Amino acid sequence: MLIPLRHENMRGRRWPYITFVLIGLNIVVFLLTHGPIQQQLPQRARTRLQLLSFSAVHPDLQLSPDAGSFVQGVKKSVGSQQWDQFAEKQKAALHTTGDDEDTAALQTQMDALCSAFETEQKGDILDNYAFVPAKPRLLSYITANFLHGGWLHLIFNMWFLWLAGFILEDNWGRLIYPIFYLVAGAAALQFYGWCAPGSYMPLIGASGAVAALMGAFLVRFPKMKIEMAFFALFFRYRFHAPAYYLLPLWLAMEFFYGSVMGVSSTVAHWAHVGGFLFGMAAAYGLKRSGLEQKASEAIESKIAWSAAPEMVRAGEALEKSSYDEAAMILTNYLKQKPTATDALEMLQQVQWRRSDMPAYLDATAQLLQLHLKAQDSEAAWRDYEAYCHAGGDQLPAPAWLDLARMLEGQQNFDRAASEYVRLAEAHPTEKQSILALIAAGRLYLKKLNNPEEALRCYEKANASPVSHLDWQPNIESGLRDAKAAAPVVSPKA
Repeated sequence: MLIPLRHENMRGRRWPYITFVLIGLNIVVFLLTHGPIQQQLPQRARTRLQLLSFSAVHPDLQLSPDAGSFVQGVKKSVGSQQWDQFAEKQKAALHTTGDDEDTAALQTQMDALCSAFETEQKGDILDNYAFVPAKPRLLSYITANFLHGGWLHLIFNMWFLWLAGFILEDNWGRLIYPIFYLVAGAAALQFYGWCAPGSYMPLIGASGAVAALMGAFLVRFPKMKIEMAFFALFFRYRFHAPAYYLLPLWLAMEFFYGSVMGVSSTVAHWAHVGGFLFGMAAAYGLKRSGLEQKASEAIESKIAWSAAPEMVRAGEALEKSSYDEAAMILTNYLKQKPTATDALEMLQQVQWRRSDMPAYLDATAQLLQLHLKAQDSEAAWRDYEAYCHAGGDQLPAPAWLDLARMLEGQQNFDRAASEYVRLAEAHPTEKQSILALIAAGRLYLKKLNNPEEALRCYEKANASPVSHLDWQPNIESGLRDAKAAAPVVSPKA
């Protein structure tokens, strides 16, 4: 399984209220409708199967307009050959040829089935609010985008909505963005309807609108790096790749699955394709029309009073892909305000796009230290993971020690001990290496029940070239306790 985790620019200029509202609406609608839909599905399936079976066995009976449209639509979608095979199977199951039966009694049964079908249609959520290509309702072009079939369906759609949506909202504003989202969802549904014009299969989910956001993301931020995670059984792997590589590959896969499986799949691949293409076209149109620029300028005018001029100029340079200029502005600004987290985050992004990995690692390490001072453990750990994934193995000793202590404070003793050891190995001549080895020995001895490893840590601390007179009593005490706790190994004969 391949899942996007985050992208380079996870901070916007303003709170993404519209994205929050869209996600909230989807969750609320799901909570209100999922239970009733699950209750309606079994009876819905039975009634439709009975109607189709009875119509196949007795094709001369009269059907109500709605029931007749349904039966003819299904018959057309499966083809006459498959329909005839279905009819023969139903006759065999009922042990009848369909002839020499009481026509009036049969028509009464058919009328009852038609009545049940129409009654269920009136109260059925899927019939009224899902998108049904064979009989699309105007309202369903909106409501279908807020219905979901299960928790995983909802969670994945909302995660993709968050990743692609909030950054587009930040650039398009709170008027263009929701209009785009709703129109894109309708366009994706219509594209699917063109691919399956006679289908009575209800289509639900926000994936068409989300696919449009992904298409717009590709046009708007083609070079932005996306962090991906690959999961396969017990194997996990993370990597970064630009949007111009990942998103076209996803589109190609959707096109392939749509071509091979058609509309028989439980996943609406053609809605994804249609939404993605619409999103690309709409984003390009917004950019060329100047509406995007006007919206961005309006946002800047509202927030400029609180933003430093250097940050505004650096943001404009980044927007124009003038990375060297942006880096110079931010570097000079950080000399005056070394604790400006927002400037460091932007500089980190700039250095990544410049492919200047030493500068990227330096900015990430500084950012980690600021997050540690602010006691933002989640952000600090995220910085550390980004540092390691970029090839960093020489995190400054003070920051590394604070990070390991943070892990210990969270009672993540195993990881804390390993980070203490890594610190000592990476910085053997720094005083923090002694503190790290003592802390690791204590954890291995007191928390992890591993006196052998504790003994090794204390021995390394005792042999360290770094002056450790102040900590010698701690080291000697740790050596005694570790030796006393370590199992005695008998010499071999």
